[in-house]
Amino acid sequence: MKTTPNPRSFAVSRLQPAKVLLCQSIGFLAIIFVCLFDELLGLSVLIFGNHSCIVDLRDFTLKMLLILCVWLLVSGSTRRILDQTHHLSRFMKVCAWCRRIQYEGCWMPLEKFLRIGFDKPTSHAICEDCFQKAQVEIQAAKQSNAQVVKAEPETA
Repeated sequence: MKTTPNPRSFAVSRLQPAKVLLCQSIGFLAIIFVCLFDELLGLSVLIFGNHSCIVDLRDFTLKMLLILCVWLLVSGSTRRILDQTHHLSRFMKVCAWCRRIQYEGCWMPLEKFLRIGFDKPTSHAICEDCFQKAQVEIQAAKQSNAQVVKAEPETA
């Protein structure tokens, strides 16, 4: 089944890491602002009742620094995971059965990929190692056939 390339899918895949980091950052900033508003406006008093509360910015500063440290650790881990995912997604996919290559959403033969990707015509050849292996296999097949031919008249 052939699929047509979808240029939008490549743009979306590049935007996702930025969106993940943006949402993560917004979440941590929201936590910091809730802590700040709790200290300045007494949100806990508004929510849980009228208890006397003294604003303690040292407590807020400690909370904020702790949240920033966690934010930096989580952000660094997320960036490493996203970088690794991006690195792995750039690998060329080759079908293990037919050796076709997936390029821009389409499965195509290697020759077509090379023609499209590098604008070079391709031809078939055999490397030296494969040539040597093929020669050994051909000689072994010839010897096997010769032994079969010699053995047939003796059995008749």
